Amino acid sequence: MFASLLDGFSTVFTFEILLFILVGSLIGYFVGALPGLTPSVGIALLVPITFTMEPVPALILLVSLYVAAEYGGGITAILLNAPGTPAAAATALDGYPLATKGQAGKALTISILASGVGALVSAILLIFTAVPMAAMALQFGPLEYFALAIFGLSLISSLSEGSIVKGFIAMFFGLLIISVGIDPIVGVPRFAMTVDLLGGIPFLPALVGLFALSEVLFMLEKADEKRNKVEKITGLGVSLAEIKSIKKTMFIKAPLLGYVIGVIPGAGATIASLISYNEARRSSKDKISFGKGNIEGIAASEGANNAAVPGALAPLLALGIPGSASAAILIGALTMQGLQPGPKLFTDNPEIPYSLFAALLIATPIMIVIGLVGVRAWVNVTKIPNNILAVIVAGICVVGAYAYSNSMYSVWVMLIFGIFGYFIRKLKIPTTPIVLAMVLGFMMEVNFRRGMIIADGELSFLFTRPISLILIVLSLLTLILPLIQGYKDAKIKSTKAGVNHR
Repeated sequence: MFASLLDGFSTVFTFEILLFILVGSLIGYFVGALPGLTPSVGIALLVPITFTMEPVPALILLVSLYVAAEYGGGITAILLNAPGTPAAAATALDGYPLATKGQAGKALTISILASGVGALVSAILLIFTAVPMAAMALQFGPLEYFALAIFGLSLISSLSEGSIVKGFIAMFFGLLIISVGIDPIVGVPRFAMTVDLLGGIPFLPALVGLFALSEVLFMLEKADEKRNKVEKITGLGVSLAEIKSIKKTMFIKAPLLGYVIGVIPGAGATIASLISYNEARRSSKDKISFGKGNIEGIAASEGANNAAVPGALAPLLALGIPGSASAAILIGALTMQGLQPGPKLFTDNPEIPYSLFAALLIATPIMIVIGLVGVRAWVNVTKIPNNILAVIVAGICVVGAYAYSNSMYSVWVMLIFGIFGYFIRKLKIPTTPIVLAMVLGFMMEVNFRRGMIIADGELSFLFTRPISLILIVLSLLTLILPLIQGYKDAKIKSTKAGVNHR
């Protein structure tokens, strides 16, 4: 293996390949930062260009774009509360509040460092565990996917921003949204009053509306207010003490969670970032600061969503199974080059996987350098007056929504969800549970119904496999423990109030 990896490095360390890594990273930044252009869209747009290229440079170009695009989504999430990719939604929860406090440089620096560390650690894990981890992912059937979705939804209790009832209201609204369209099992239309709705409500335009366009309306409310003065960035923009305070999340938890979840086909970077964010909040001694500009929340989200990229490549290379939509397009790029992803790729064409491993290890530092250099330029966005910034963000929202499907339907969805998001935020109902339910709802429904068909309608099937049983138990604990803690806190407060009243 080490000899093959050294051969991979010798292949990558050429001017041509390094140039492709740089170009792919720059394109990826742009694709990720623009809402509507997901990593999979960016890869799909570049695939035709790679037809006439050699396999190694073609795949390295596409993978470099893939990695950088996952980070690029965090730039607009932090600066504008407009996640460029669905996986950056969790980044906006703490990144944007920190930017509004005049510390956008710190938020951006933490995000690029966490992204780089996550991608680098995950790439190392990929090299050593690609085949066994991919084989483990094959053990996931309908039961395990359903249990994983339930575990994800149980995070609602810790993402509800103070009111669990409001969190559940938001979650059920998200589940209602994903029920629109064609029934995935029997093919019957559900709540589809127009032809456009047969395909369901598009996720990304809805996400852009909930986060970005609703923020535009709040900006217009504060058009006359002066924005916070941007801090002067010195050095990296963040102190060594601050990095040390989040080292466990940045170097261990986020990369491990991102890689493992990335390996599971269909889970992806969005689920990885949300679960990692929740874990950081759950284990933090300062839970109350999450959602208000906690750098650990940024590191957890960005580290996990970038770690999920090498994770998604594990089942692709080892078994020929895509771990994400972007990985599925990469399979198409491989087959167009006359290559068959799977176990034989390592024996028949070892230069392909090992060149990709080497490219990941080299592309990550390049991505970090570009990101750190760019911080000082991107942070200037926060100096723009609210009224002008609102117009710019609104324009980005419209362009991004239209680019998603090349139709005005997505734009109308974005506008409706933007207005809806504005009003629910006025009512202090969190938007994050809506996003979480939209991400996990389809997985939960489809796999529950498939499992019920396999088990002839017996609910006991949920407890017949160890992985699903463990996930369901963890879900119950994740849901119940915050409720118990909240009850204890309320009881202590009422006791103190009674003592003070006497």
